[in-house]
Amino acid sequence: MSLKNLLDKGILKKHETNKKEIYDLFSIVGRDLEDAAVPNLSTDRRFAIIYNAILQTVTALLHCEGFRISGYGHHANTFLFLKHYNKGEFQDEAAYFDQCRTKRNLTDYDYAGSISETECEELLKEAIQFIEKIKKILIEKHEKFYKG
Repeated sequence: MSLKNLLDKGILKKHETNKKEIYDLFSIVGRDLEDAAVPNLSTDRRFAIIYNAILQTVTALLHCEGFRISGYGHHANTFLFLKHYNKGEFQDEAAYFDQCRTKRNLTDYDYAGSISETECEELLKEAIQFIEKIKKILIEKHEKFYKG
């Protein structure tokens, strides 16, 4: 599936962004990464917070590329966009983050205590690396919206 297919299926809609929208999304990312470092926070909450930082980062990329997600399955479709972005450059990351989406859903909606410290630390490490990659792309391709 391509981004054109996602557009044709109505998963993606055209979207015009601006500097403020991208700034606001990255302010959420920064807040979430800071909040994930709060001492004595449960691993479930930390995981969900880190996950949200990733989701907002992909949303910023999505908006800079001229799209937004439409309809049901916003989180899953955000990672579907990532999977197909730039000829599959982030396929592995998209698959991993989608697995994290499922784990986040369990801890947010079903029961507490499902996330280990190891899973949390792994997600944080992946998040930091991924966010930096996306920031570089935005600086290179979308400087009018994001300057770093």
